[in-house]
Amino acid sequence: MPTYDINSSMREAAFLAQIAHESGELKFFEEIWGPTSAQKRYEPPSDLAKRLGNTQKGDGKRYKGRGPIQITGRFNYRKYGQLLGLDLEGNPDLASTTQVGFETACQYWKQNGLNELADIPDFTAITRKINGGLNGQASREKYYAQAKQALGVTDSFSSFSFSATAASPSDEPVTHALPRGQEAIEEILGTSSTSSASSSGGSTKAVSKKKSAVKLAKKTSRVGVKAAKKKPAKSAKPVAKKAAKKPAQKTPAKKAPAKKASKKVAAKPVKKAAKKAVKKAGKKK
Repeated sequence: MPTYDINSSMREAAFLAQIAHESGELKFFEEIWGPTSAQKRYEPPSDLAKRLGNTQKGDGKRYKGRGPIQITGRFNYRKYGQLLGLDLEGNPDLASTTQVGFETACQYWKQNGLNELADIPDFTAITRKINGGLNGQASREKYYAQAKQALGVTDSFSSFSFSATAASPSDEPVTHALPRGQEAIEEILGTSSTSSASSSGGSTKAVSKKKSAVKLAKKTSRVGVKAAKKKPAKSAKPVAKKAAKKPAQKTPAKKAPAKKASKKVAAKPVKKAAKKAVKKAGKKK
């Protein structure tokens, strides 16, 4: 830490707090790979992959978070490897070793002006520089308070370094911030109280949405059943009855004349034949 000018109680407290959060209290020097949906965004093509300098397939896992500050992405491995005189881009696993891991963390701290922000102090701006946002800020603040207490630091104007006011403002965009840390570890292991609370809230909403969807589906199906029951009663049955009645009336009307005609035609020859037979019989007698 002194090698990289992390040499005052304020700087030490801020540094220790941030790496405590990022590494799960120095337990994890390598990001656990799922991959989760968030980790898949490390892979090109994506905006995050582009920002981290990941250009080839597999770069996401190859250059995942390593070290106590979890350097992430091909760009950061190349940059901090060059600063240390190491080929971290070609040998990314070196970043998870104790010696190299702390070197990269301290290099990142110094290169991004975090010593100056710690002097002000602007702990929120430090988080933005490291994380690119404020993920896990409550956890970071907790470690910060513990570190200051352990180091005997009190926030007062006497501890401020007004010469550091020229440091980068907290709202300055961070191009190569490290996007993952303890929150990534907790997300994968499922041990985060914050994430579990938010996920339970999310699951509750999801359940309520499912319930409402089921109710809506039931209502829709009922309406469909009612409509299906009503329509045949009004239209299908009367049409069927009319269709059944019409053939019954027309068929006998057409066949009746044919039967009468056939009877008349058949009756006339029989009568004539009978008369002739009677006349012949009379003449013979």
